[in-house]
Amino acid sequence: MKHGVSPDTFPPRSHEAKRVSVVDAAASVFCREGYAGANIDLIAAEAGVSRQTVYNHHGDKEKLFVAVVRDLTERCNAGIFATIATFPDQPTDLEADLIAFAVRMNRNCICNRDGRFLRKLIHAEGERYPELFAEWREQGPGRTWSALAARFARLAFAGHLSIGDPDVAARQFLALVNAELQVTFMLGGVPTEEEVLRSATNGMRTFLAAFARKKFPAGKQAALAHA
Repeated sequence: MKHGVSPDTFPPRSHEAKRVSVVDAAASVFCREGYAGANIDLIAAEAGVSRQTVYNHHGDKEKLFVAVVRDLTERCNAGIFATIATFPDQPTDLEADLIAFAVRMNRNCICNRDGRFLRKLIHAEGERYPELFAEWREQGPGRTWSALAARFARLAFAGHLSIGDPDVAARQFLALVNAELQVTFMLGGVPTEEEVLRSATNGMRTFLAAFARKKFPAGKQAALAHA
């Protein structure tokens, strides 16, 4: 209970405000204590509500955990799709524009609070409780990969990239641009702006080394055209 204060002393809150408070508190408790170590009493105390309020809103601990994962996924998706809307469909400098986009993806979607919480829950509990993440698998990475694949397919159609399978390219893009942040994440840290930029730059250059359309000298281009 926060500072020993009874939930009865908190000012009245709306139904939705209580629901949001419970989900936010549960996310913090599940991340801190793990699924097995968390309990409804602890979550209720952190949210500043009674344990009955938690049960009324979400039922048991399993249903509350699923609600937390759903809420985090929805908030992460909102940030991801807002960022994907800034994808450089008509780049003036392919490398620079894609690096800037990768930085936005890292900063807005991977390094923010919701992204950190969701990633920690998946890493800590995904293997032990895979059924609790069924909705996340369908609504999270699958939707992101598809949206990015469509964007990369457009760049390939426009002649900027050489891609056989846009779905593979999308997955490899996401893996590469945050690869150098993984140690910081595993240690519970938050990457600096410099680390975010470096990871995005190195990952994007590796991506383009594989997928950028190869440019040949003018003489060789002519020879290839008449081959």
